[in-house]
Order: sequence, then C-alpha cells, then structure tokens
Amino acid sequence: MKISALRILSALVLGCGICAWPVIGANTTQEATEVKVEAPSTVSAFAILVGQWVRPDGGYRITIRGVDADGRLDAAYANPSPLPFAKAQASRDSDTVKVFLELRAGGYNGSTYNLTYEAATDVLRGVYFQAVAQQQFNVYFERVKSAK
Repeated sequence: MKISALRILSALVLGCGICAWPVIGANTTQEATEVKVEAPSTVSAFAILVGQWVRPDGGYRITIRGVDADGRLDAAYANPSPLPFAKAQASRDSDTVKVFLELRAGGYNGSTYNLTYEAATDVLRGVYFQAVAQQQFNVYFERVKSAK
C-alpha cells in the first residue's frame, strides 16, 4: 500500500506542471531569467578617482574619499576652507571616466566642474564654470602623491 501511494504522488507531481523542482527525464521547459549585474570594470574604473587632487593654479583641492557602483562620490572641496559639494558624480562614456561636481555654498552658487580623468598623466582635466561671474575656465587637478 505504501508503494502505490508513492506512485500516485509521483504521478501527480510529474503531471501537474507546477512543480518547482527539476525532474530528471521529465519533459519540461524552463525559461531563462536574465539577471543584470553591474560590470566590475565600472566599479574599478571609478576607484581610480579616490584620493586628493590639487589645482596647481590656486591650490584648490578636491578630496574623493569613496565612490559607489552608481558613481556617487563621497567628496569635498577646499579653497582653502572646506566646502561640501551639492552634487558629486562620476560616469563612464566608453573607456572615459568623467566627473561632475557642483558647489552651492558661500559665493559659489551653482559653480561646477566638468572633468575627465586622463590615465596617461593621472590628471583630472576639464572646465570650471564660475556661476557668479558667468565665466568658464580650462582647469586641471593633479593627484597629491603621498610621501613614503
């Protein structure tokens, strides 16, 4: 009696079509599920931005303490007093890493940096828009090398 109850249960499970377990030898179809995974190259490309950067023409500093997979930067500005960024974002355009920084504190009121990371020279280069004066300047930041 136990054997025939087991056979009935097996027949119900194999024939019901709602079984979640794959059955060897059963004629079943499985749909592939697409899983979108962040490419490790994006995360590692943004990691190159972490560090201290100085603008040689005035000593202005950007400190990037971290970056997440979406490109949000944990960053601050100093001129020479520290100022927070209203927005600090990294992005990728093919193999190019870009940085957008916006200041909204004391006297900057919407001033922005649009920078591109140059791997060959380890420099952030781009345009500074000084919102109060409505002027643009070509600028670059060099990485501050740590003393060993």
